[in-house]
Amino acid sequence: MVVVNMVSNSFINKIIKEDRKIFFKDLKSKTNKDNVECEELNKNNNIPLIADFTEYNPFHNGHLHNLKLAKNKVPNGIFVAILPGLFERSGRGTPYIMTRYARAEIAISLGADIVVEGPPMGIMGSGQYSLSLALMFQALNADYIPRGYDPLKEFEPIIGRVITGRGVAPKPYKIVDIESGEVLLNGKLKEDNYVIASLSKSMHKINFDFRNKFIFIKRIENVSGTRIRKAIQIGDFTDLEKSVPKETINILKREMNEDKAPFYDLRSFDNILNSVNNLSYEDLNSLNLIDEKTAINFIKKREKETFSSMGDVLSSISQGFSVHFKNRILSVLETNISKDAVSKYINNYPSIIRVLDYRNDDVMDRFKEKINGKRMDVL
Repeated sequence: MVVVNMVSNSFINKIIKEDRKIFFKDLKSKTNKDNVECEELNKNNNIPLIADFTEYNPFHNGHLHNLKLAKNKVPNGIFVAILPGLFERSGRGTPYIMTRYARAEIAISLGADIVVEGPPMGIMGSGQYSLSLALMFQALNADYIPRGYDPLKEFEPIIGRVITGRGVAPKPYKIVDIESGEVLLNGKLKEDNYVIASLSKSMHKINFDFRNKFIFIKRIENVSGTRIRKAIQIGDFTDLEKSVPKETINILKREMNEDKAPFYDLRSFDNILNSVNNLSYEDLNSLNLIDEKTAINFIKKREKETFSSMGDVLSSISQGFSVHFKNRILSVLETNISKDAVSKYINNYPSIIRVLDYRNDDVMDRFKEKINGKRMDVL
C-alpha cells in the first residue's frame, strides 16, 4: 500500500523561501578564497581529513560500507561528509526524502565525524556542481576522497590517470586526458564512474592537487538507492531493513511522524506555475539551465492557454543532454535562480563552511584546527 504523504505544501514552500535567503546571503558574503594566510597554515597541518561527497538519500548499506573502509584506511583521520543542502533537491533535480538536517543526523549516528553543507545540486548542471564540490574539497584541504565505483575494465585507464593526479574530461560519448588529449574511452561512463571523471576535471581546473587522494571503493551488490526509495514510497519497511541501517529507518520514521518526510514527490507547484505563467521571456531565459528554446516554448504555450498542470510544463521543456535535465529545470522554476546568480555563487563558493552536525566537541576542535582561519557556521 502506498504511504499517505502528510508533508504539507507549506513545509516545502518554507524550505525554498528560507533557502533562497541563505543562497543570496552566501552569494554576497566574503569568500573563503581570500584567506591566503589560512591556506598556507593548512599546508603544514598534519590532521588527515577524509572528505566524502554523498547525498545520503537515504543513507544505505553502500554508504556505510564506504564510510567504514575509508575510516579503516585512515584511522586517525576526520571523516567529513559533504551533504548537498540548499533547496533539498538532488543532483538528479528531484526532491530528497528527508531534510539535510535529518540526513546529517543519520550520518553522525553511523560514524561520520562532521557533516558540512554542500552545494545546491538540484538547480545546477553536473559541471556546475562538480566544480562547486571541487572548491569545497579545496577549502577543507582534503587529504583523502573516498568514492564508490563500478570496477569495469574500460574504466581502468581512467582510474590510472586520476590516481596520478591527471585530469580527465567527459566529452559527448568519450572521455579524454585533459593534458594529452588522448581518448581514454569511446562511449559513456556509468553514473558513479562519471562523477569521478567529472570531479577530476574540476579539480584540475582549480589547480587542486588530487594526486593519490582518491580512495576507490568497489560498489557492493544488491544495494540500489532507486529500489530503496521505491520501498519507502510503498511503505515496505521489511524490504527496507535489508538495505539500510536501523538508524536510517528510525530517523525516517520519526520524521514521518512529525510530517517532515518523505517529500521526494513534492514540489512547490505554485512557484513553478507562477514562473512559467508570469515571468517575461527575458526572465525565463535568464534562469539557470533554461535554454532559449524552452523559454520560447513557455511563452507560446501560455499565449494559447495558461499552464495548469505539471504535464504541460514538462512537455514544454526541451530535451537536454542529461536524462535528469527536465527535473533540474523544474527545480530551477521552483527556486527562480538565474544563470548569473549561480555563476556568482560558484565564484564565491564556499563563502562559509556550514556545519550541519558533528560527533563531539573534541572532533569539532580538531576540525577547526584543520581548517584554521576559514569562516564557519555551526547549525
